[in-house]
Amino acid sequence: MQFTGVLPEDAPDPRLEREQLVKTMPIPVMEFAPQAALEFPDFSVTTTGNGSGLDEMSVSISATLWRNPVDKSDPVNLAELDDTTRRSIEEIPPWPRPAWLIEHVERMRYPVLMEAVQTTWQRQDSERSTLDARLVHHANHILMNQFRDELGLGVHDWDSPAFTSERVVRHGVQVLIDGACLSGAEIDTDPFVYAVGAKLPTGGTLTVVVPREHLPHLTLEFVQRPST
Repeated sequence: MQFTGVLPEDAPDPRLEREQLVKTMPIPVMEFAPQAALEFPDFSVTTTGNGSGLDEMSVSISATLWRNPVDKSDPVNLAELDDTTRRSIEEIPPWPRPAWLIEHVERMRYPVLMEAVQTTWQRQDSERSTLDARLVHHANHILMNQFRDELGLGVHDWDSPAFTSERVVRHGVQVLIDGACLSGAEIDTDPFVYAVGAKLPTGGTLTVVVPREHLPHLTLEFVQRPST
């Protein structure tokens, strides 16, 4: 979430509007199976369509990571922050802020698996909706937005050889979803991220992309997100 200007103390939580939008998702939304290392503070929704209705919809779940969930005050849980981010957390403005915004700012102190678990539904299949295409697109989105400096990328360098591609996707991987093992695919060749996914029995596609440094703390199992 990004905010500009001064928000009044009673400004509504933007997650409430997104929750209503999620209810229009034609298939169940997936997330990590419950585990002590993760909390689920936020999500994003993207849609495409026209006057005749919804053509495609994706819900991406972000999660706060606790390296030591037993003791959340342990400094090992803190993220490495640049000076700008640190100042934005520590400089308290002279006006009251909404409680949800204060919560969001405080969570910036900790690592976040940004848009890690993505569920995508489409009305009609296409070359873009194959498992391989979805997995590569999700992985490259995370690489561009979280590892741009490490890869030496500009904001428009989408054709860079630093990105991953469908030729490295490996099939026949077992993905545990709602307690059942489904045949899926993975990308295990990128030095910064690991990606795994599967076609869902309810329709649509699950893709998951996480930084490699966080893999030791995670259990890669997935369940339906509870409806609200």
